[in-house]
Amino acid sequence: MSKAIVWFRNDLRIKDNEALWKACQNGNEVYPVYVFDPRYFGTTTLGFERIGSFRAQFLLESLEGLKSNLQKIGGDLIIRHGKCEKVIAELVDTLKIDQVYCGKEVAHEEQQMADKLEEELIKKGISLIQCWQSAMYHEQDVPWPIKQVPDVFTSFRKESEKTVEVREEFKAPTAINYPGNVDPGVLPELCAFRLPNEKRHKNAVLDFKGGEKQAWKRLNDYFWKDDLLKTYKNTRNELIGKNYSSKFSPWLALGCISAKSVYHEIKRYEQERVKNSSTYWLFFELLWRDFFKFMTKKHGKSIFLLTGITGDAPHMEDNLESFERWRRGETGEYFVDANMTELNETGYMSNRGRQNVASYLVHDLKVNWTWGAMWYENRLVDYDPSSNWLNWAYIAGVGNDPQKGRKFILENQALKYDPQGEYAKLWLKTVHK
Repeated sequence: MSKAIVWFRNDLRIKDNEALWKACQNGNEVYPVYVFDPRYFGTTTLGFERIGSFRAQFLLESLEGLKSNLQKIGGDLIIRHGKCEKVIAELVDTLKIDQVYCGKEVAHEEQQMADKLEEELIKKGISLIQCWQSAMYHEQDVPWPIKQVPDVFTSFRKESEKTVEVREEFKAPTAINYPGNVDPGVLPELCAFRLPNEKRHKNAVLDFKGGEKQAWKRLNDYFWKDDLLKTYKNTRNELIGKNYSSKFSPWLALGCISAKSVYHEIKRYEQERVKNSSTYWLFFELLWRDFFKFMTKKHGKSIFLLTGITGDAPHMEDNLESFERWRRGETGEYFVDANMTELNETGYMSNRGRQNVASYLVHDLKVNWTWGAMWYENRLVDYDPSSNWLNWAYIAGVGNDPQKGRKFILENQALKYDPQGEYAKLWLKTVHK
């Protein structure tokens, strides 16, 4: 009988988790592990934390949910602190592990961590088995090698829709052979990371709670209980309320639910309820998410640089004063300030809002776009490296936009999406009084 570690990262679920499923086969002893790596909890070059309170709290809740689900099938979640590659390598020695399983990540930093761990494991004659499980499409199923994936979304969409089938989900294990001969450690509290215990404002669109159970509750509410998928395309650009969009993104970002699972639920909804432009449009958004995953894999660390994937240097300044006004929601542009206030007070903002405030920082204030991306990384409960940085690069003109940048006319956007000023009043009058 062999012994395996399952290293959880952004795949905090037991359903449709190939790494966990494979490790549990053949009666293997399985040790599920999560490592709090200090590199994620450091500060940016601008002096604020990489991860803010809302996202950190969501992570802790998601880990609590994972631990509970593992315990229900006879396992547990081993919690450790330190550099991932060192911690896992030490556990391999201590527990006499034969294989390590994990999800394959696409972002540069996460790839480097896995590469360093693999180097350590190779010295010990141990395999690191990485499973592609963060996207809807499997990397082996798309019709191009990674380096030839088209840089334009429309080309990616048209070809992949014709040729790629979404794979079936992996079932959740019904039992796990966990020996229990190791101290599992305890989940830390928010204060352990020296982060304030921020309370989400009462005007928040949703009181996001992390975990696989909560992810499926949101999906079941949105699809089946409230029957809202059929109107998604018509409501997705609204600004107020919990049901104008699916809001699955926080759970997708941490892998509390898989993109494959959402896809298969869309297909079931189309069979049992209705198939229309709205059901297609949610698939379309999942396809955008996949596109950015493949772009991150293709372009590596360039997506985090000012010059983006194009290599062109945009005309922007490191203007800290302008950035601070934008960051605090004190620009004097009410549509920008309302959206930034919502972000700061809740950890969430609509897609329409994100595009507008990003455009304002980049094209009106002409501030370094990577600063905005860093602030989103801190505040957004649904932060995902691929979607965040490539959406910013897109608007800044150094990403995947064939038009080389998108400037939104704020006055027109406010008139179209907040014609009565209800959204602005909700945030500017309630919060700033």
